Formats: sequence, structure tokens, C-alpha cells
Amino acid sequence: MANSPMQKFVGTEQDYPHKRSASERAADFREIADRYAVAEARKQSSRCAQCGVPYCSVHCPLQNHIPEWLRLTAEGRLREAFELSNATSPMPEICGRICPQDRLCEGNCVIENAGHGAVTIGAVEKFITDTAWEEGWVEPLHVQPDRGQSVGIIGAGPAGLASAEYLRTNGYAVTVYDRHDRAGGLMTYGIPGFKLEKEVVTRRLDRLAAGGIGFALNFEVGRDASLAELRARHDALLIATGVYKPRAIRVPGVGSAGVVAALDYLIASNRKGFGDSVAAFDDGTLDARGKRVVVVGGGDTAMDCVRTAIRQGAASVRCLYRRDRTNMPGSQREVGNAEDEGADFVWLSTPEAFEAAETIQAVRAARMRLGTPDASGRRTPEIEPGEGFRLDADMVITALGFDAEDLPTLFNASDLGVTRWGTVRVDHRTMMTSLDGVFAAGDIVRGAALVVWAIRDGRDVSGHMHAWLQKQKTRAATPALEAAE
Repeated sequence: MANSPMQKFVGTEQDYPHKRSASERAADFREIADRYAVAEARKQSSRCAQCGVPYCSVHCPLQNHIPEWLRLTAEGRLREAFELSNATSPMPEICGRICPQDRLCEGNCVIENAGHGAVTIGAVEKFITDTAWEEGWVEPLHVQPDRGQSVGIIGAGPAGLASAEYLRTNGYAVTVYDRHDRAGGLMTYGIPGFKLEKEVVTRRLDRLAAGGIGFALNFEVGRDASLAELRARHDALLIATGVYKPRAIRVPGVGSAGVVAALDYLIASNRKGFGDSVAAFDDGTLDARGKRVVVVGGGDTAMDCVRTAIRQGAASVRCLYRRDRTNMPGSQREVGNAEDEGADFVWLSTPEAFEAAETIQAVRAARMRLGTPDASGRRTPEIEPGEGFRLDADMVITALGFDAEDLPTLFNASDLGVTRWGTVRVDHRTMMTSLDGVFAAGDIVRGAALVVWAIRDGRDVSGHMHAWLQKQKTRAATPALEAAE
């Protein structure tokens, strides 16, 4: 092993790409960190221990071949590294940017747990694929001969786009339907540019369109066509809508002017980034400039709202979360970035009421304490008696997560089976819904989750759909063969 380029984690310290200063990055929506130079990417990749049991891959939802492409990068074989990375993920540069690596691959890196600092897997993944785009190594879709069957995909988010790519390369005609005027789902309209610049998503979408995937945008199932009509139009359907209904907060004053839902706020901000006219932003409703902002929630969406408000020029930004920092569901890196940029976190607190006259004026909140663990092992927050306080506020953003919309009603499909949470019920062996030939994947099945899980589900469901479509084709051909005999 003396001549091996790997296992350099003792002599080479962990070093993430240079991060712009907090004051600089808080003034714009560009991504906050630079990209590695080639030499630094190779050096950081060489820190990989090449474990016999690669826990980084085990804890990656896509089971990416991480140690293998780290070694290729360390050896300077960047095109091969990209090809191996791309073999398991249709959007590696997106995952490299927005995956919470501290909870997945890097958080389970053996050398991290040994005290040497994890290999910077996400930054290397981003570097590999950005380099591939620049060098022209990202090839067009290689489409197999036309199979004479078509697939309709409802939802142009990560699950829908991943399945569209795999099904199209398998020779199917694919049309993706989406209610928005741009494809990409939350990657386009939910995640801010400082985490995922939009041209990164756009170039992927352009590649899919150039490969023959059709996009029917501004298309609402139930308004422009019923689910039954789409079933008649295609040989198979995939429901990959994601979950968009904001989880309700039940306190007095929640309907007051100035109390806004996180997704409405983020979509408006992203639309302005595209240069769109957004009435609710232009009239100040969804613009945090000059306002005292309180964000309620502790997940990644809450962090996106906090950091967006800072960039919009809020007078102050506070985040209320009912547990402590250790028990936050969001990425600790995002919390650290928000603190660096000027956000104030009020831990162990929850709103009791929103005080308003014509518009919101303050949040009345209670202090919390952590009680006994619940079934999941997390300690349950409890109100601390007599420990209330008040925060002045001109805007409150509620970011408590998302639930499924009522798809049977929206789609005019009362026979579409759903769970008690409103998510679509599927046979997990086949990912098919209660309707023959209609499949479902992503958040609309598992509930609100990470983009990488949606990509995994899109990859998996494409295999199930391909198998089912081939069986249908064989069955249709059998009577004709028997008649010929």
C-alpha cells in the first residue's frame, strides 16, 4: 500500500471548498461555496480509507459507489469517476449540493467516527459532475429503439424526472405533466439559489427535453384532464406529485395578515430570481425587506426561509423551534450557515398565539422542556409553565412541514387508494397503486423526505414500470400469435 494514493487521512486534513464570507454571501443568492480545483479534489479524495464495508455507500439512499469514484478522482481519472458516479444517480451534481451529507454518507464515514473528519464526499461529487459538464462528458440520452408504448408522469420533481430519464432510455415515449410553468418541482421553486443555483437544474431539464421527453407544463390533473383520461392516453402512469400542503399550526391569529406559509414565501422568492412578476412579493406581502421576521420550524425548509429572509434584507430574523439544537431535524451545517449570516435561534420555544391588528405585530410564545422519549426515541417537548415571552414581528413564516393534498378529489379519481395521512397507497413490491397500470413514487408515497430519496424512488419505480409494461405487451401479443397458428 506504500504507493497507494489513498488512506491519506492522517497526514491530510479535511478541507471543504472555500466558503465566501457571511457578509458577502448574505447579499446575494449565489451558492455560498466555491468549487474545488483539480489538485484539491484529488487531495481530499485521497483521504478515503477504502473501507472493506463502506458505510458511506450503505447510508446513501442511492448506494452510490463512493469509495470507487473517490479513488478514481484521487488518481486523476476524472471522466471515469464521473461515469461511475452517474451510473447510480441521474443528478449527482444536484445531490452533491443539497444532500445533508452530515446525516448520510459523511456522517457515517469511518474516519469521521475515528476523529479525523469525514471525507468531503458531497463537495467531490459536485466537482466531478460540474467538471463533466464543462468538459462535454455528459452525453445525450442514449435511447433504445421505440417500444411503441407511452408513459405519463404526473409531477416534474426529482422522482418524476429520474423515472422519466430511465424510462425514456428504455425506449418508451414519455410525457411529464406539471402544474407549474417550469419543470423541476421543489428543486426549481422550493430550494433557494444559495443552495442550488437554477442553471444547474435547467441544464438537466434541457438534456431530458433534448432526449425526447415531452413536458406539459401549466397542466393540472383534474382541471386539464382527469386521471382516467390520462390513463386512456398512456399505457402506464406514474404519480410523483410530491407533497405541497403546508402542515397547519393551530394557534390564535394564524390567519392574520403577515403570517405566511413557507412554500408560498420560497416560491415567490425563486420566481423573482427568474425575473418573474410576483404580485404578492411586489406589494410586500412575501418580501421580508426591512421586517422583523420570525420563522417557526426546525427543518431544512425553515433554514431556507431564515436564510432567504436575511438575503432579502430583513431587519432581524429569529427562528423558533420547540426542541433544542441537538434534536433539530434539519442539517446542522445549515443551522451553522444561518447563524454565521446573522440569524438568531430561539431554542425550546413554541408559538402560543399571533398578535395582530391589521397585520401581524408579535408572536406570543412559550418556553419548552424536553420530557420523556417517545416511540422513536426522541424526547417529547413539553410546555414550561409560566415561562412565556413575546417577540415583535412584522412577518411570520410557518415551516412545519408538508402533507399530501387530497389527490382523489383533485384528480377526480375516487378509486385511487390513499393512506390515513393522504399519501398514495401502493403495493411496495411493485410500487403500483390501487389502479391497474398507475404507479406512485417519491414524497407522495413516503411523505415529505429528502430529494435523494425521491431520486431513489424514481429509479426504482422505473424498473417496476418497465417490467409491467413488458408483461402487458407480451399478453397483448399472445392472442395474435395463437390466431396466426
